[in-house]
Amino acid sequence: MKVTIYHNARCSKSRQCMALLNEKGIEPEVIEYIKVPITKVDMTTLLQKLGLNALDIIRKNESIWKENYKGKEMSEDELMNAMLNYPQLMERPIVTKGNNARVGRPPENVLEIV
Repeated sequence: MKVTIYHNARCSKSRQCMALLNEKGIEPEVIEYIKVPITKVDMTTLLQKLGLNALDIIRKNESIWKENYKGKEMSEDELMNAMLNYPQLMERPIVTKGNNARVGRPPENVLEIV
């Protein structure tokens, strides 16, 4: 079964997670979601696999969040749109396998599904 990582090469946790997968002999499909934004359908599927809501995977320490969204009442749809418009708001890395997904913070979390 295919393993996929939503990866940001500039993020140390994302690089650590990639190295961990490689150490286990896993060559995941890499989706560099900052360079090639994902679709709303992909985001919805990803949240379902994680069993989380959009707010759960938003990086709330990002300046974009603090300046534009913090403290506002937002629907699930609006939160997803914020991540689609500003992909750096999405927590990283996220690894999927089949119908399961985990946020790799810490990177060892992904071992539960691979």
